[in-house]
Amino acid sequence: MHIDKSFVIEHLQEAGQSEKVQDALDTLPEKIDHEQHAQRLEKLGIDPGELVAKAARRGLASI
Repeated sequence: MHIDKSFVIEHLQEAGQSEKVQDALDTLPEKIDHEQHAQRLEKLGIDPGELVAKAARRGLASI
């Protein structure tokens, strides 16, 4: 499943992790595959599974 980088940035900000936003901007591609980029997401403190579930609930993820 692919998620826009802007959604990850928003997720970090909502979680009070604004100090990790610049790292996310620098290291993540524009379209993030939650499986392929799982290690990068986890390094940012993001659970890839939870991120996908949140994106799916909002209708923002694409397969």
